Amino acid sequence: MASGSSEQEQPSTLLDIVSILDREGAMGVTELANELGVAKSTAHYHLSTLRRNGFVIKDGTQYELGLSFLKMGLQTRRREPLFEAAKDEIDKLATETGELAILSVEQRGLAVYLYKSGGTDALDIDAPIGGSATLHNRALGKAMLAEFPEERVDEIIGRHGLSKTADQTITTREELKQELQAVRSEGVAFNREESITGIHGVGVAITSAEGDVLGAVSVAGPAERLNGSTFTDDLPDLLSRARNVIELNYQHGQEY
Repeated sequence: MASGSSEQEQPSTLLDIVSILDREGAMGVTELANELGVAKSTAHYHLSTLRRNGFVIKDGTQYELGLSFLKMGLQTRRREPLFEAAKDEIDKLATETGELAILSVEQRGLAVYLYKSGGTDALDIDAPIGGSATLHNRALGKAMLAEFPEERVDEIIGRHGLSKTADQTITTREELKQELQAVRSEGVAFNREESITGIHGVGVAITSAEGDVLGAVSVAGPAERLNGSTFTDDLPDLLSRARNVIELNYQHGQEY
C-alpha cells in the first residue's frame, strides 16, 4: 500500500473517510488528510479507491459521497422484515392522525429511524431515515427500553448516558426506571416535551411471537395539538391497533 500503510489499516481509513464526508460534506484532499491525520498521498489513495467503486464522486477539487450509498441503504431497508410488515400501517397512522408517524429499530443501544410518513399537518421533526437517537428521551425509545431486561437497560444507560436535550428530559436512572415501569403497566410510552421542547410523542414497542423486541412505532407532533384525550387515549388506541397488525404481518411474513 501507498505511504507505508498496512493492509489492516486500509478498511479503517476508508470507513473514516466515509464517516467524515457524511458528517462534514464535500472536502478537498488536503483538508481531509488533515482531518484524518495522514499524509495527503494516503488520503488521495483511499479517495481514489472509493471513487473507482462509485462511493465517492469528485467535483473540481472537492470529494463527496456518491449515490451508491443511497442504493445500498434502500436495499438494506427492503431486506428488513419489519419494514415490509410495518410500512402500510405507518402510512395509515400518518393519514389518520395528520401527524408524523415513525418506525424505528434499536441498534447499539440507539433508535435508528427506518421509515416515517407525514400526515397533512405533520412537522418534519429531526428524525432522518438511517439516523440514530438516544432512547431515554423519546416515546419510541422508552417503549423499547421497557421491553428489555433490566441488565440491558443498565448497559444502554452506561454506554450512552442520559443526556439532557430539553427541560423535561429524564436524566436519572431512578426516574427512568419508574417511567419504564409505567410503560410496562400501560403498554404505551409518552414523550412529554422530553426530546424537543414543544413536541409530544406516543410510542409502542413491536415484538415477535417469542417476545423479542423488533422495533417501535410512534406518532409525534406539537404539544398544543397532541394533548388531552387525544394524547392519552386516542393515539394510544390507534398505535395499539397498528402494533397488532404489524406484529401479525411480521409473523406471517416469517412463516413463508
